[in-house]
Amino acid sequence: MTAVQGVVTAIVTPMMEDGAIDIDTFRELVNWQVACGVRGIVIAGTTGEVSTLGHEEHIALVEEAVRITKGRLSIIAGAGSNSTQEAIELTRHAKAVGADASLQVVPYYNKPTQDGLYQHFRMIAEEVDLDMVLYNVPLRVGTKLNPDTTARLSRVPGIVGVKDTEASMLSMYRLLRWHGFREGFVVYSGDDITSHGAVLMGAHGVVSVESNLTPTQTWRRHANVEGALGSEDECARDKMLSCMFKLANPMPIKHALHKAGQLRGGIRSPLTWLPCTLGAELCSAARGYASGVGDGI
Repeated sequence: MTAVQGVVTAIVTPMMEDGAIDIDTFRELVNWQVACGVRGIVIAGTTGEVSTLGHEEHIALVEEAVRITKGRLSIIAGAGSNSTQEAIELTRHAKAVGADASLQVVPYYNKPTQDGLYQHFRMIAEEVDLDMVLYNVPLRVGTKLNPDTTARLSRVPGIVGVKDTEASMLSMYRLLRWHGFREGFVVYSGDDITSHGAVLMGAHGVVSVESNLTPTQTWRRHANVEGALGSEDECARDKMLSCMFKLANPMPIKHALHKAGQLRGGIRSPLTWLPCTLGAELCSAARGYASGVGDGI
């Protein structure tokens, strides 16, 4: 695949109250994202609660998304692991069911060196002929993928981009200005709050959580970032995002979608629903933003 640019939604995994996957609602959400014009969807990423999905559930979600979309947008399958062999196996499954690319998180818990990270991602790329997007999220995994390692990996065939979720404008600036990246290598912001600034500095798109709730407005704002800054709805968006990321993703976004009538009340332990006060604050802020932009909440 040619790495997709623009807005890619890191989609939630809908669940029943007992935690079983709600495949009918999943189909509805995927079709809604297609209709609203986003460029791609990440299946079974952090927002999709990948850490509590079984392998069969993981592959079934990717396969269903491929079947539904029929090539109308790119499907990027979360397939990372802190075990290189497990990541290879998940990536093979993703390729077998038709994903366009895999999203490979920096290995968590075991804290490899930069050379260990290079070897991990290179081995996956060499074993499975499926485009790969690297996923740098040090706050969650405990290890940072440094810009020089990222540039080195960009020259490995099949590694087409990186999602950077450090939420630091300085970090994004350094990444975008680093020398040695292969031409055509794509850099995504993985942080909605700083994504506009990242795009203005040269990022190619955003892997977004907020676009689960406001997909149309999210891609429109990113298509015209300079016009969006300082607009009347900017303050309302900022208020919504500050609520959306007070607690760990995907708890807030699933709460908002549930209250909007788009999800049942399922989330898997150890994640929980929001405290009443924060939940009410988030829903109020989301309604305030959506009422001005035309997305249905």
